[in-house]
Amino acid sequence: MDVQTYAVVGEVCRLLAGRLSDDALGTVREDYAAGELDLADGKLLLNLAYQSVGITTEERDLIRSFLGDPDDPDLLDVPVIAEVPPPPYRFSPIGPATAPDPTPVDVLLAAEAPQRRAHHLHRVWRTPLDGAPDEAAWLYVLQVPEGVDELSTHSGLMAQLWISLGNKGPLEVLADGAPRTPYQVAALAAAHLVWSA
Repeated sequence: MDVQTYAVVGEVCRLLAGRLSDDALGTVREDYAAGELDLADGKLLLNLAYQSVGITTEERDLIRSFLGDPDDPDLLDVPVIAEVPPPPYRFSPIGPATAPDPTPVDVLLAAEAPQRRAHHLHRVWRTPLDGAPDEAAWLYVLQVPEGVDELSTHSGLMAQLWISLGNKGPLEVLADGAPRTPYQVAALAAAHLVWSA
């Protein structure tokens, strides 16, 4: 996969954040980052169809541009929508009393952030609304300079979280200059700054 195509894969993953479940999108990101392209293509299409996540015609065209088989019949099973719906979550800088203690994840990600060339780490409590694919959780957003590989950074940090803490996220890695979706904009607007370079 060439650099431009890999960038499109990263863009599609960014666009699907908050719409496709964290676990499904996480494995797709990890497989693309590892070069398991056919496996990632299959997981992406099957999860979009299985979870009934609609995509716009523009998103469909982006996906088609990097599929190993641009005419993959599984792409036809993915619903097409006129526009992306609003994020199915509400965001808050603080969680409820029942929220898990974020300190261990804060510490681990803040220690890892400089090694990933990051400049900001944010945390926000994400509460699902009707139709949300995931439960309430702390969402982390790591901001990195333009040119940093979002997919590999995400995969590396998720592996570290799982190995060290048995934690599976959620985590978003956003490079400077990359377009933000309403989900990412809303999360950052309500987020607490955990670490800054």
